[in-house]
Amino acid sequence: MANRGTNRTRLLWVSLLVTSLFLITLDLRGVSLVSSIRSGTQSLLAPIQRAGSNFLSPISNLFEDITNLGRTKSKIDALKNENEELKSQLILNENIVGELDQLKGVLNLAGKARFKVVSARVISKGGTGTFGETIVLDSGSNAGIKRDMTVIAAGGLVGVVKSTTATSAVVLLMSDPSFRIGVRVAGSQDMGVLSGEGDGKFSLRMLSATGQIKAGDVLLSRGSSGDKPFVPGVPVGKVITVDNATGQLTKQGRVLGFVDLNALGVVSVVLDNVGGNPGDALVPQAPRPAPTVTVFVTPEPTTGG
Repeated sequence: MANRGTNRTRLLWVSLLVTSLFLITLDLRGVSLVSSIRSGTQSLLAPIQRAGSNFLSPISNLFEDITNLGRTKSKIDALKNENEELKSQLILNENIVGELDQLKGVLNLAGKARFKVVSARVISKGGTGTFGETIVLDSGSNAGIKRDMTVIAAGGLVGVVKSTTATSAVVLLMSDPSFRIGVRVAGSQDMGVLSGEGDGKFSLRMLSATGQIKAGDVLLSRGSSGDKPFVPGVPVGKVITVDNATGQLTKQGRVLGFVDLNALGVVSVVLDNVGGNPGDALVPQAPRPAPTVTVFVTPEPTTGG
């Protein structure tokens, strides 16, 4: 038994020695068995690696697309927000330009009449418990505004101050059904009473049976005692139709106001009438027609053949 185990051990050692000598001989002759095995293994595994890469690539691209989609959505949201901000800024700029134009116009009117005024922004429009059509200004008694002061815009009369706080004022618009103002016709000086009828509509009734009106006549404020509530000479509107019904004691008509009461951004309150009655100096001037330009074409002289 011992001899048989010894013989097996010797046989194993002889086999290992022969195998080692065989490998050394091949290596000395330039045959790299290890490299061949590695190359063969790589050749065998290459299709499997390509298949695995082809399988995993869509999954990798999917996660990359999801990531890019999130980034793209964030960029789109940022661009939308920026676009909304630009729109808001554009609207704000347009409002500022409009308010500046209105301020320039009303100051020009006040300057011609030599009215001492304080200008204010219109912060709301609507009715109150007492009046149907009013606006609220962002200036009040702290700026010198008091009850029964005339309110004007670039085109002329807006209304009259009805109440104030330290920092605001409520103005009764001339279109309110409770509004009444004495007016005179520019030029003829015939007098009448203008009444508001709501929604920018006005009616006129002349005070004298001899008072005459016609379409196109300009109406100016007649003025009140002590200039309250109305200073004189402010443009009010123009006659658009005349009621010629028989049996009327005085002439009546319909009037179009000079001021668009639904588009007020800035108005001025008359604190003092420094220059007195301006007469007809504030009558709106019709736009001058564009000059006609005549072009003469001088024919070129012809030459004989």
